[in-house]
Amino acid sequence: MTTYPCYGRIDGPIVMIGFGSIGRGTLPLIERHFEYDPHRVTVIDPSDAHHTFLAQRGIHHVQTALTPENYRDVLGGLFERDRGFCVNLSVDTSSLDLMKFCRETGVPYIDTVVEPWAGFYFDTTDNAQRTNYALRQRVRDEKAANPGGTTAVSCCGANPGMVSWFVKEALLVLARDLGRPVEAPGSREGWASLMQSLGVKGVHIAERDTQARRQPRPRDVFVNTWSVEGFIAEGFQPAELGWGTHETWFPENGHRHDSGCLSAIWLDRPGAITRVHTWCPTPGPQFGFLVTHNEAISISDYYTVGAPGAPDYRPTCHYAYHPCDDAVLSLHEMFGSGEQQTEHHILEEHEIVEGMDELGVLLYGHEKNALWFGSRLSNEEARDLAPYQNATGLQVTSAVLAGMVWALENPEAGIVETDEMDHSRCLEVQRPYLGPVEAHYTGWTPLTNRWSQFAEDIDEDEPWQFRNVLAS
Repeated sequence: MTTYPCYGRIDGPIVMIGFGSIGRGTLPLIERHFEYDPHRVTVIDPSDAHHTFLAQRGIHHVQTALTPENYRDVLGGLFERDRGFCVNLSVDTSSLDLMKFCRETGVPYIDTVVEPWAGFYFDTTDNAQRTNYALRQRVRDEKAANPGGTTAVSCCGANPGMVSWFVKEALLVLARDLGRPVEAPGSREGWASLMQSLGVKGVHIAERDTQARRQPRPRDVFVNTWSVEGFIAEGFQPAELGWGTHETWFPENGHRHDSGCLSAIWLDRPGAITRVHTWCPTPGPQFGFLVTHNEAISISDYYTVGAPGAPDYRPTCHYAYHPCDDAVLSLHEMFGSGEQQTEHHILEEHEIVEGMDELGVLLYGHEKNALWFGSRLSNEEARDLAPYQNATGLQVTSAVLAGMVWALENPEAGIVETDEMDHSRCLEVQRPYLGPVEAHYTGWTPLTNRWSQFAEDIDEDEPWQFRNVLAS
């Protein structure tokens, strides 16, 4: 029998909001690694799909959707002051409102994304307000207005989340391999200066999901390896990226923000049909989708040197995501028809017959050209490591575990993003669940093997311009 480390005790109620694929995968990690009263665990989810599963484990199920009108009454009836933990893994619930409530009651909090109330993604007509920049900035404004207090960990999944820890570890690897080994900086300013000194121009969150099942994807079914609702919502948001100081060109459909940290821009185009050139170890060069994510904004913000409006240095940063092939076909069908599919299906670990989720950070533009650092977790290994999740899910749930551990060890940190946390401690907790975590250098650039038969508006003198990365 495997013995798992216990990382601490959670006194009081544990309330998990949402019990989709990530909730089901997070539960066994909580069971393994914390002491708590198993009779004081509650799941809030409007679906009864897993009611029997929860009942067999003695877990109380509140079958309701949290709304702006009821969330205080529902949560107020479950939590005790200064006791428990709120684990928010849901969609359509305001992360900011839940953070505020948990700070008022003294309950630690964690989520994997800054989520708005239901309707925001599709009912909001102002694209600037639909950006993750705007959602994140409201959380940052709340942090500035109310520093300290009970810890609330914002955006702590695989990405956003784990990848911010990978960036720091990759910088230390790059420094070592350039003959400039350094101790891990102890401040944001130190990390930003390190990235600048190493000549890093930007970061791709470069991911390739090759998990597949034998059964072909049926028509009118959106198939994915994680939340379909979550993927569709972020895919319909405008493409966004952190905008670096090395960029000399600005996209015609690009827009800047006029307030906040000023670290990012957005494109007047859905992220899920905006393609970029990127690189991962297994496929090598590939297309990815420029889907908006919190980490694209937070990483560029965290590593800014100088004034936000006129920085001396800032890296470009964006997601470059190639989902599983079934999800690519699902996106193609959905955008082609103009309608969402009537059925959603998440590939479960028992039906996947091959593949991995290769998720890492590609630091580019330095003396060694580009360094990919990340997790190459296969579904087969994920099945052996933890139940109820595929490789994609385990990369997320293990980051939630690490974030919970950090929150218990730092109980009065207030609102924090993963960029601001001790990456070494978090990866120490998470790494046993990530499969091979590797560093790979590549000589590839966005100009490598371009189709010369077709004219393109590219910059041949500066390979790592976003002008060259953007494919469509």
